Parts: sequence; structure tokens; C-alpha cells
Amino acid sequence: MTQRRAHLTRSALLQRAAEEFDCHGYVHATLNAISGKSSTTKGGLFFHFPTKEHLARAVIDEGFRRFERACAQRRATHSRALETLIDLSYVLADYGRDDPLVRAAFRLLFEIGDYRGDRAAPSIFETWTLHCRNLTIRAGEEGDLRAGIDPDELAEVLVELAFGARVLVTATGALDSPTHRVTTGWTLLLPTLTDPAAETYFRQFAARRSPTTVSPRGMEPTAS
Repeated sequence: MTQRRAHLTRSALLQRAAEEFDCHGYVHATLNAISGKSSTTKGGLFFHFPTKEHLARAVIDEGFRRFERACAQRRATHSRALETLIDLSYVLADYGRDDPLVRAAFRLLFEIGDYRGDRAAPSIFETWTLHCRNLTIRAGEEGDLRAGIDPDELAEVLVELAFGARVLVTATGALDSPTHRVTTGWTLLLPTLTDPAAETYFRQFAARRSPTTVSPRGMEPTAS
């Protein structure tokens, strides 16, 4: 019972902390507000999280555990690597808009950085870029990308495109537009990445990731 109560207290603190960090940012969020609004004493908060930074890092960890589960589901959904690349770019740009823990994790990542980027473990950006690189290599092997495309360069561009869309819409308050920005990016990129026979399918596949777009039907990818 004690262990379960401690788990529930920790979860409540994480949820309230995420709401505070999401709303006010790392600098202006206060431990008093977090403990008070989660009905936990300051002593209870410090038992689980000795410092504000420890609490912020725990929010990042939990938020990105949720995010990675969503990415893993998408990777298991598609048979073709280029479809997976396209879908993951929308996940990175838009996933978790209704989840304060995910939103806070992205905001904190931008404000205080990723503490895991060292020799022992790759950073979040390094992990995303590696996933994209591996998928790019697979897409080339499957014939959906033109020969000669550098997988490292394309992986970096795709991560920058998707994460940049998320940062930009958060900064400007245009929260309905990240998927449309990614769709525009793919519309510009695909003619240089794949042959015309496959471009139409993948461009429409990208457009279908946007929730306000009517889904075209009856198109299949054609390997080069």
C-alpha cells in the first residue's frame, strides 16, 4: 500500500509539474505551485525530486517515453520505409498536443536541453536522427528513393523540418498549422527524393497525415 501511494504521489507531482512547465516554462514554474496544486507537501515533493531540475528531467523522461511509444506504433504500422519516415515526421511535429506531459517535455527540451547526450547514451535528437537515417537507407533499398541520396543529410533535414514546425507553431501560437507546414515540406522535398511514378503516391500519402485533408484513394507506390 505504501509503495502504491508513493507511486500515485509521484505521478500526481509529474502531472502537475508538466502543467506548470508547459504553462510557465522552466524559469517561472515554482515548486510551491507544483506541490500546492498536487496536494503534496514540499517535503513529499523533495522526497521524490530533490531539486527543480530533477523534476524537470523526470517530466522530460516521462513525456518522451510516451512520445517514443507513439513512434514505435507508427514504425510497426507501415511496410514501406518512406511511408514510415513521412508518418514519423508528423508525429514529431504534432504528437501530444492534448497531453501536458508531452508538451512540457518538448518545451523543457528546448529550454534546458537534453541531459542524456553523452558517450553513455545518445541524446533525443541523435536517437530521432538515427531512426530517420536507418529508414532512409531502407527506403533506398526498397527503390523508393533516388540513388545517391545521403542518408545522414536527409535524416538531419527531416528532423529539423518536423521539430522546427513544432517550435515555430508553439512560438507563434498557430497551433492548427504544424501538420500543414510538414505537408508543405514534403511537397517540396519529394520531387528531389523519388521518381515521378512514386512521387504522386507519397505526396498524397503525406497530405493524408493532415487531419483536415480529404484522403485520396486508389494510389499505390511504384518502386523505381
